[in-house]
Amino acid sequence: LQLGESGGGLVQPGGSLELSCVGSEDEVSYSALAWFRQAPGKEREGLSCITTAGDPIDYEVRFTASRDNAKKTAYLQMEYLKPEDTGIYYCAAADTCWNGFPAPTGFPSWGQGTQVTVSA
Repeated sequence: LQLGESGGGLVQPGGSLELSCVGSEDEVSYSALAWFRQAPGKEREGLSCITTAGDPIDYEVRFTASRDNAKKTAYLQMEYLKPEDTGIYYCAAADTCWNGFPAPTGFPSWGQGTQVTVSA
């Protein structure tokens, strides 16, 4: 299963951004999809996981995950962005969100990441 993120870029503090994650196979529709962020010099941290039923488990109140199985796509809507939100954002897939999320170790499939920079 291959995943590909898009939607990153430069945004001003207080702004919003929506990231997308497209899966290469139908299998993605039966997978839990999670979003992680890796800030410079920091470990990868879990932000949100959306179950196969479409229920989001959001660890960051400003961010909301969703999915469209017909498009094999997951989304991460981010609001009120701060400079400390800067980092590389990854999506990942697993059989379930309950593989130790928000730890990244339970997710075997990963995208290449998309850079988000929050700066004035």
